[in-house]
Amino acid sequence: MTQKKYQAHIYVTLRPSVLDPAGTAVESGVQNMGYDNVEGVRIGKYIELTISSGSEEEAREQLDRICDRLLANPVIENYRFDLNEVSATMNAGAKA
Repeated sequence: MTQKKYQAHIYVTLRPSVLDPAGTAVESGVQNMGYDNVEGVRIGKYIELTISSGSEEEAREQLDRICDRLLANPVIENYRFDLNEVSATMNAGAKA
């Protein structure tokens, strides 16, 4: 089976019920700069990776397991990801 490459963009954020002290600190700092129209700051993680797989469905299943077991703490964090197939021309350009 031919392997395809996929680019994943993963977003990990705290669940809404979890306090976010880093977000609160950033919100306070931004407001102290005079931007009192900013509120509800939440801090998260952004991860990019490339995965090779026989199908998009298989890649999504693998990414779901990776996120659930390693990249996010499912007790306090949510995650989502975007997955796009890497075209052969993009792939060749990256090797140059």
